[in-house]
Amino acid sequence: MKYIILTILLISSLLGDEHEWSSDYKEALKIAKKEKKDVYVLITSQSCRWCRKFEGSTLQNERVLEMLEQKYVLVHADRDMDYLPKKFKIKRVPRHYFVTAEGKVIYSFLGYWDELDFRSFLGDVDRERKKKIKRGIIK
Repeated sequence: MKYIILTILLISSLLGDEHEWSSDYKEALKIAKKEKKDVYVLITSQSCRWCRKFEGSTLQNERVLEMLEQKYVLVHADRDMDYLPKKFKIKRVPRHYFVTAEGKVIYSFLGYWDELDFRSFLGDVDRERKKKIKRGIIK
């Protein structure tokens, strides 16, 4: 019960500020198409302490949030409670997926990352996206 209350409080703090997070993957894809953005999908679970640490530190950093919101529609989903396509059904969390508005995975990685490392991963995502566009894998 403590985990459920803690999860609700953390998610509401993420959703309660000026940053727009959704738990609806399908709706996020529609918004991404309309806004010509990609989608960042953060998958967590109620019992994951590293998820709470990531939410409470890295995702509270304004610089990180600005970088994410500039290019991505933001999805924060609980692997046990929210709808996710089978390709996202994983056991280990926190899991980070960057996908196109069509749902094609650009890049993914696992785990808690501090603000500096996470911003570095965002650069990796940009480079991988460019490579996949060049190869014709994504548009």
